[in-house]
Amino acid sequence: MTTEFDGLTPSQTVGPYLSIGLPWPDGHSVVEEGTPGAIRIFGTVYDGAGAEVPDALIETWQADPAGGFAHPDDPRGPADSGFRGFGRCPTDDAGDWAIITLKPGVVPDREGRPQAPHIDVSVLARGLLHRVVTRIYFADEPAANAADPVLATVPEARRSTLLATPDGDGYRFDIRLQGDDETVFFAL
Repeated sequence: MTTEFDGLTPSQTVGPYLSIGLPWPDGHSVVEEGTPGAIRIFGTVYDGAGAEVPDALIETWQADPAGGFAHPDDPRGPADSGFRGFGRCPTDDAGDWAIITLKPGVVPDREGRPQAPHIDVSVLARGLLHRVVTRIYFADEPAANAADPVLATVPEARRSTLLATPDGDGYRFDIRLQGDDETVFFAL
């Protein structure tokens, strides 16, 4: 029996596989807890109505503290620090997530201008057909943030949505997918 289709099959959202198949069995840390210089970055993912998102996945990618990437595409050559630079953390039932990592160093942009220490973030969740991408900058790096060429493209009134603020034992970075104070997301 042959079935004919009129047009394309519609896209689907991420679905239940997200929370079943993507979390890492060894945890969410980029570095082991207790690593010298380790920091904790944590927050909550909220939907457009302000409700916590219990089934999102946060992926992070960053440079090491010297500003190098352990990747062959780093134009300065791959860093040999042994720093993985990649993290993945599902949200819990309350929409909370956290990673343990090292604060990244300054990296140049394509024109060689220094970028403030930052972490690239992808968010996947139900209701999203594609990941959304943002950055975490550090509120305690005001001079570097003021000179960052990417952050300068964001309207000043919205830049605070990209700043992780010191909070207790680490940095707090909440992600708002829509609505009031929506996190700035970048088109790739």
